[in-house]
Amino acid sequence: MLIASERLLFRSYNDDDFDFLMSLLSDPEMVRFIGNGKTRDKNGGEKFLDWIYSTYKFGKDMGLMVLTRIEDDTPIGHAGLVPQTINDKEEIEIGYWISRKYWGKGYATEAARSLKDYGTKSLDIKRFIALIQPENLASRKVANKIGMHLEKKIVLDSQDVNVYSVSCG
Repeated sequence: MLIASERLLFRSYNDDDFDFLMSLLSDPEMVRFIGNGKTRDKNGGEKFLDWIYSTYKFGKDMGLMVLTRIEDDTPIGHAGLVPQTINDKEEIEIGYWISRKYWGKGYATEAARSLKDYGTKSLDIKRFIALIQPENLASRKVANKIGMHLEKKIVLDSQDVNVYSVSCG
């Protein structure tokens, strides 16, 4: 199934995308609010790509996907419907990262909204979450724009995380 929005096309990662993934993972500003906030070396990038591939086992429409601009096929970030286990409960996270060069252009909101709509209409998902570190104001704004609200605060892998959620349908 093709996931697309007005300006973006979603596609699964493949090994040829490793350099693009590393451009995200090696940028301190990009990873400031991801996991422990530290950049990753090549080994860490390979492990991250393996984790992305492992999320694909949940279905062809699941996991982080490369976001490319329809106009020129340029990769600008990644986003996806990511299976998560939070407090022993299976959840579907709407995850989104946009490359710093493309910040402030509405791509994260467009991607998140598209994923919410696709998940609701095509996959019959009734609830979505977003895991956002408290200081990440940009991601909080995106979550709010697609109808999510702060549900609770948790600690995930020794990191304070806010759980935003929205129920659909």
